[in-house]
Amino acid sequence: MQNPVVVESEVSGIQEVTYSYQGRVWRRFWRSPFTIAGIAGLLFLVLLSFVGPLLYRVNPLTPNLLHILQPPNGQFPLGTDGLGRNELARVMVGGQSALIVGFAAALTSMVIGVLYGMVSALAPRWLDTLLMRIVDIILSIPSLFILLFLDAVFQPSVVIMVFILASTAWLGVARLVRGEVLSLKTRTYVEAAEALGASTWRIMIKYLFPNFLGTVLVAATFGIADSILAIATLSFLGLGLPPPTPNWGADLSTAMSYMYQNSWWLIYPPGVCILIAELSINFVGDGLKQAFDTRMGM
Repeated sequence: MQNPVVVESEVSGIQEVTYSYQGRVWRRFWRSPFTIAGIAGLLFLVLLSFVGPLLYRVNPLTPNLLHILQPPNGQFPLGTDGLGRNELARVMVGGQSALIVGFAAALTSMVIGVLYGMVSALAPRWLDTLLMRIVDIILSIPSLFILLFLDAVFQPSVVIMVFILASTAWLGVARLVRGEVLSLKTRTYVEAAEALGASTWRIMIKYLFPNFLGTVLVAATFGIADSILAIATLSFLGLGLPPPTPNWGADLSTAMSYMYQNSWWLIYPPGVCILIAELSINFVGDGLKQAFDTRMGM
């Protein structure tokens, strides 16, 4: 964040504080309590998933037949599952795959979508039409069907799951970026750069990308939430990361088998973690959307 600039009014002599564009964006971003709550929720999940296993050194894959379906107690803070495995350890390690896949899939889809959308908007009309028809054809196929098909073809792993989720997420980003670039390339400063002989890549990087970066960041944030929910859904259906890898969605699916045995401690921890992740990321996304909204004041 850039420092504010103090300007003294010539008429009243009162000093007024003005901020750069970046400063105004950050001020609006931190203004909302929901944004702070979202960041706090994400920080909690990151600490739980990546720092927690370093402090709570329990193997989440080790069964213990002497402690099957134990409710939360001093030895097992979140109880045990049907094989006697420590539920707290499984929730911690399960968050790693959810967060890594979610963030990596969103980042991959953003890179592909931004490049595809910019190339389409700056390409000749016939190529732009062809590229957008390809996007329309893929979008006409239900995304869940594509995810299930790719999951059945490839052996699931963290890298493969990132590829599977990004294979459909980039489509919406490409259409969004194309619309932004079509609007921006008619601006006077872009036409002036073209008249001065600036290359297409220079125009893309220096004049176009910075002006729709806020839109991309907002879309990326919501894309992370969609990816985390998608990996949880696939895992819940038994099509995510292969067992015995802990995963919130898979653990929630397994817990449903014990729902009528009053084993509530198997359902709530992974479910609450998924809920916190979705709410937190959406709160941050809303904060970014408001921050980059030029209609709002300081």
